[in-house]
Amino acid sequence: MKIHFVTFGCKANQYDTEKFRQELVARGAQVVDDISSADTCVINTCTVTNQADAEARRAIRKIKRENPGIEIMVAGCSAALHFDKYSAMEQVRGVLKGHDPQQLVGLFSQDELRSDVDEEPIGGALLRRDKRGTRAFMKIQDGCDRRCAFCATRLARGASRSRRPEELIKEARGLAEHHPEIVLTGVHIGHYGYDIKEDGHKAHTLSKLVARLIEEVPDVRWRLGSVEATEIDDMMIDLLEQSGGRLVPHLHVPMQSGSDDVLRRMRRWHSREQYRSRMLEIASRVPYLGFGADIIVGFPGEEERHHAETRALVEELPFTYLHVFPYSVRNDTLAATFKDQVPGDVAAERGRDLRQIAQSKGELYRAQRVGQAAEVVIEEGGYGLTEDYLRVRVDTELGDDELPVKVYAPLNMDSNGELFVVV
Repeated sequence: MKIHFVTFGCKANQYDTEKFRQELVARGAQVVDDISSADTCVINTCTVTNQADAEARRAIRKIKRENPGIEIMVAGCSAALHFDKYSAMEQVRGVLKGHDPQQLVGLFSQDELRSDVDEEPIGGALLRRDKRGTRAFMKIQDGCDRRCAFCATRLARGASRSRRPEELIKEARGLAEHHPEIVLTGVHIGHYGYDIKEDGHKAHTLSKLVARLIEEVPDVRWRLGSVEATEIDDMMIDLLEQSGGRLVPHLHVPMQSGSDDVLRRMRRWHSREQYRSRMLEIASRVPYLGFGADIIVGFPGEEERHHAETRALVEELPFTYLHVFPYSVRNDTLAATFKDQVPGDVAAERGRDLRQIAQSKGELYRAQRVGQAAEVVIEEGGYGLTEDYLRVRVDTELGDDELPVKVYAPLNMDSNGELFVVV
């Protein structure tokens, strides 16, 4: 069987797709990049916004038009929340509520996959292990115990569940054999270890896990996925400052709003000042820092004064990029019951305002890094990624087989403002 994968959404979803791939390959499937040559397509969906749900449905119809004979399996967060809708689509053969690889196997018939697999395939989501320098994702937990008013991902993923440190260390050692960078991902990684009790007490935290990984898995650099400001403890800041780059100086810290009024309506657990003071402290201790955030504009009840507060905070903090989204109503969430919706054109204008600020900040930061050395993990397509999350072009006359997996070199900038390194 020839299988093609399509993945929407976050790094946790990319990890889950790789687990699907490993499970199916172990049972005799062949993964193909060309949709026209595939017998089956597995679509891993996202439900962070209504648009994400719609994109998955459009992809299903498009794939079926391009390859009428293909079988389509749908999995992931959107499939968990909208099982009946996907099941009713004539283009869809099977639907999996969630991300369990074993359950995905169950959607296939006995003559489509081998059944003589004695044990589950090895853990560890190696992304394209045959391509040099590709980063690996390692999911350390799943689910979320928070109840943000706007979020449907918690409904799809369930309660927070952490993986044991010993299991993760074993997986990381395997990943490190092929990849110079490992990204720690999950749905709410700041709550890692909260559900693992020893003698009735919480024995594990995200920072303790990172410290063990740095110590026990050498010759690889570590990157945190999205993590909340109030969950970056003092030990984590010490690691960012003192690990010699083993924990890279890059943080993606969801803010959602810079207004306390809006944050309370969102049912967020941090205040404007908690976010502000923590991120300024980190920036003062880490010499250079890739710093990004998620912000929702147009949340129900957001007035112009609230947007002005968010704008002022964005201008003050040393962001290098932002992900700005207009609010999207999600069924079965608290925010879906709020009546004071913000007009779409108003939300769009506020989004453009914040993106322009973020673009200017990003350009200034990149210009400041010119002439400074950076450690670049080389990826396919002639590009690479610095420790502080800058995408750079790799200029070289070397062939793919001669390229190192990473280089340490000064950053240059061309006339178009694109960063590059010479290898």
